[in-house]
Amino acid sequence: MSDTISDFLTVIRNAYAARKETCTGRFSKLHLNIAHILKEEGYIRDVEEAKDERGHKQLLIHLKYVDEAPAIVGIRRISTPGRRLYFQAREIPRTLGGLGLGILTTSKGIMKDRDARRQNIGGELICSVW
Repeated sequence: MSDTISDFLTVIRNAYAARKETCTGRFSKLHLNIAHILKEEGYIRDVEEAKDERGHKQLLIHLKYVDEAPAIVGIRRISTPGRRLYFQAREIPRTLGGLGLGILTTSKGIMKDRDARRQNIGGELICSVW
């Protein structure tokens, strides 16, 4: 069994550790939505669809650095295939006391923890970013 979300987050984490400008990950709608949320929150510069030499879709992620320091200090997978973690809207944990970002999958789609609390929607906590 493989966890594609963990693989996607690891690609981003490793690219920042290697001080890369861009990185590529496997394409899926879930990965695309996670990347759009990271872009919206200012953790990455841009995300776009690309194709590899065989014509398969990929995500091209342009990383963001602030004063030569990575914009993402930490990114961690919370709910795993072996241990799914679901939270009601009132119970969604705050990352770094609200300074970080939690990404959830809900009945209304992929959304930030703040939006889920505001709309009173619970769901599975995919990852946290700070």
